[in-house]
Amino acid sequence: MAVQVLGPIRAWRDGAALALGPAGRKAVFALLALAHGKPVTRAELVDALWGERPPASAANVIHTHVKHLRRLLEPGRGARSPSTTIPTVGDGYALDLPPDAVDAFRFRSLVARATSLAPDEPVRAADLLTQALALWHGRPLADVPLLATHPGVVTLAGEHRAALARHAELMTAVGAARDVLPALVEHVAAHGLDEAVHALLIRAYTAAGQRDLAFDTYHGMRRRLMEELGVGPGPELTAAYLNALEETPVEDAAAPAEVPLASSGVNQLPGDVSGFTGRQAELAELGRVLTSERTGVPIVVLCGTAGVGKTALALHWAHRVRSHFPDGQLHVDLRGYDPRSPMAAEDALARLLDGLGVPGADVPLDPDQRAARYRAELADRRVLIVLDNASSVDQVRSLLPGTSGCLVLVTSRSSLSGLVALHGAHRLDVDQLPAPDALALLRTLIGERVRREPAAAAELAARCGRLPLALRVAAELAASRPACTLAELTGELADRRHRLRVLDAGDDARADVRTVFSWSYEQLRPEVARAFRRLGLHPGPDVTPFALAALTGADPDEARRSLEVLARNSLVRREPGGRFVVHDLLLAYAEELSGEHDPAAERTAAVDRLLAQHLATAASAMDLLYPVDRPHRPDVTATPPFPTADAARAWLDAERPTLVALCRAAERDDRADYVVDLANTLYRYLESGHYADASTIYGCASRAARRAGDDALLAVALTNLGALRRILGDYDQAAGHLREAIRLHRRTGEQRGVPRALSHLGIVQERLGEYEEAVSLQREALAVHRRLGNRHGEAAALLNLGNAYSRPGHHHRAAEYLERALDLFRGLDDAGGLASALSNLGDVCATLRRFPDAVRHLDEARELFRRLDHSYGVAVTLSNLGNLHALLGDWSQAQRCYTSALETFRDIGHRYGEASTLNGLGEALRAAGRPDEALAAHADALRIATETGDRDEQDRARTALGTTHRQA
Repeated sequence: MAVQVLGPIRAWRDGAALALGPAGRKAVFALLALAHGKPVTRAELVDALWGERPPASAANVIHTHVKHLRRLLEPGRGARSPSTTIPTVGDGYALDLPPDAVDAFRFRSLVARATSLAPDEPVRAADLLTQALALWHGRPLADVPLLATHPGVVTLAGEHRAALARHAELMTAVGAARDVLPALVEHVAAHGLDEAVHALLIRAYTAAGQRDLAFDTYHGMRRRLMEELGVGPGPELTAAYLNALEETPVEDAAAPAEVPLASSGVNQLPGDVSGFTGRQAELAELGRVLTSERTGVPIVVLCGTAGVGKTALALHWAHRVRSHFPDGQLHVDLRGYDPRSPMAAEDALARLLDGLGVPGADVPLDPDQRAARYRAELADRRVLIVLDNASSVDQVRSLLPGTSGCLVLVTSRSSLSGLVALHGAHRLDVDQLPAPDALALLRTLIGERVRREPAAAAELAARCGRLPLALRVAAELAASRPACTLAELTGELADRRHRLRVLDAGDDARADVRTVFSWSYEQLRPEVARAFRRLGLHPGPDVTPFALAALTGADPDEARRSLEVLARNSLVRREPGGRFVVHDLLLAYAEELSGEHDPAAERTAAVDRLLAQHLATAASAMDLLYPVDRPHRPDVTATPPFPTADAARAWLDAERPTLVALCRAAERDDRADYVVDLANTLYRYLESGHYADASTIYGCASRAARRAGDDALLAVALTNLGALRRILGDYDQAAGHLREAIRLHRRTGEQRGVPRALSHLGIVQERLGEYEEAVSLQREALAVHRRLGNRHGEAAALLNLGNAYSRPGHHHRAAEYLERALDLFRGLDDAGGLASALSNLGDVCATLRRFPDAVRHLDEARELFRRLDHSYGVAVTLSNLGNLHALLGDWSQAQRCYTSALETFRDIGHRYGEASTLNGLGEALRAAGRPDEALAAHADALRIATETGDRDEQDRARTALGTTHRQA
């Protein structure tokens, strides 16, 4: 479990965000978290929440808050079992978590370590303070106003400012004043009249040689003090100003010359590397690229062997220059050298678009359209893009922006010559650390021992190949064995390298790294070593304690402790939200070890548990989000339920990349039953807008089922794939998949799957203008649902039947079926189905000139879809509102609705919606006296409808084009 108090109050369990509830409950949780495990009395809680005049029910309210928090934090605890996470202690409560689970504890621990080191090791102390300050995400408990003046919160804020001041002093002392400017600028913006913070910024500007900005800061603050408080600057601010007047400007050749500004854009960068050392020449070269004149997109390729520190260099520099890219910093790990699941370019585009704030439903499915949307999002923006761990030019090419305001930083083991030749990339070779820098890194990591044994330290660095990854692993091992001399440890490493050399002949760098890994691995306790081996079986981009527990068969707490031990030994990297990342070299080593030490049956059983756990948890999340489908999901082992729908959705969002990776792995292992079950479990979530991942998962399912020769599984897989192709307007492929699915369902005697495939095929035929067949298919689907007693299926079939009658103009009959569907949906637990019925009925009511009914239905539909974060549904309803406003003669409002709907349809690749809305927009433009724009809209609609085969929209566009030409 992880808790954040240094910013808005947050909590995560097994990587999933927890919904802490209303303000009072958040306040109680925050107070317990601030106490670091010490009891907080009920009286203290009441006083903090209500002050001197608590209500009579205060004690009961506190008890209720604690009860809800216990349920949230311990979902599997029995009603009569005592709480272990929030136990009752005396007349109060305590939050019993490991100390480092709360970010405030980690902050104070890092500050204390930095304070003890500062006199003798300023670089290491500054690095620890960098880590400490990186934990902050705003004012402490920023979203708990009840506690804004609580002593604990005030104390934390003071400690933050003190750490910021000490950090600025240390960074200035070691010649890195520029690096603290962005944080100070942001802090000044948040503390407008705080003279001490302004004084810090003035001193940092002065030390960085930017005295003009120091003077501007002083005079701006002096003016504000006079205007708002009627006082002049105090002694601290005045002293900083006088220092700026007397100081000689400083030039820092390795740092860019522009003025740092606070960044307001997205920041996807992982944290800066602890104890980064050396690379001054490379940093200076990167600085020159940034500040040089350019016409195209600047691209830098950092290339070098595995473990040489390419990613560390990229991230360290990226953090230094964040302020030069105020519109954001993007990062994606392409996993180019992962033998199991390197990231495809189209998947990387989806991740980058997500980082740019594009909703999943708005990400185009077609790779070319996705790349075009990415370039459009970056146009006129200044964004730094870090493409980590690329293996080929093809993996990178579509991720390049089209604007010179951005900069692309690529890391690769390959030189990526194609980027240099075709795109003018600047290649920067990253070699092993020079011997002095390697020793400096060891000094940063293990301190005085390097000074006491310089020769042994130099040999240790050489044995590690002067590779930062190996040096860090070796240093952590040395730190864990303080009684051993470095000479003894280096001797052990030399012996081990000799024993392993036969396995690694021909690749010195790999031999060095593998030897160090082996040395570190064999120091682990057996259960931790086993956990490390099992990480090699995980196919996803990162791992949670929850997932490792499945791989090892241990409980999640034991798995979390193992991951923490591995993190302390630099064998995994801790990420926010309780997730852990493994370097691909270490992942390959773990997989190799598992193959050597774990019997095949154990490895298979471990993967089986991982797959079963994710399927069961996905089913639990879907049960909460889409309860009406619960009877039709695969039978799985029950898991503790999610406390709220938000928590369920957060888990699905966080685990979606892993779920995709599991499907790919299961397909490779010919686990067709698993892939189809997972696809069928997730289909409603995926089709709410995650079309790219839906396409991947459904493709895996259909290929695996076809290869297995299992007609029942293939029928389910093809139904999902056909439904997706229908949503995306690919009617020919959709019809082919769905007809085959219907045939297979009937052949296998599985009646439950028939009506869903019939309904989707009916919609396809409706779009193709085959209205009689569409009605016939929907009637058949309705009959099967009724025969099976499926009330939800009956409601969906009535909805589809109403739509089928509406298209050819039978609006009264359509309204009849849609009203029956609406009545059924109101008695079912399906908000999405209810919203669809309301939206479609509202459109028919508008056509029938039942305007009050239309307004009421469409407004309710839009609100439901927005609450569900259903972009497609909102777009459909906006288009229907456009139709309503057009019938009412409000052409300007109709245009606004159509334009908004059109943008979403284009973004998500929904071609039917695009063609229909273009025709509506054209009609509104013609009525508003803008025939040229109307002609263009209808021409686009005709082109799209012809490509998809939508006869109704073709006829509508042709008729409108003729009418508009005659009026023009």
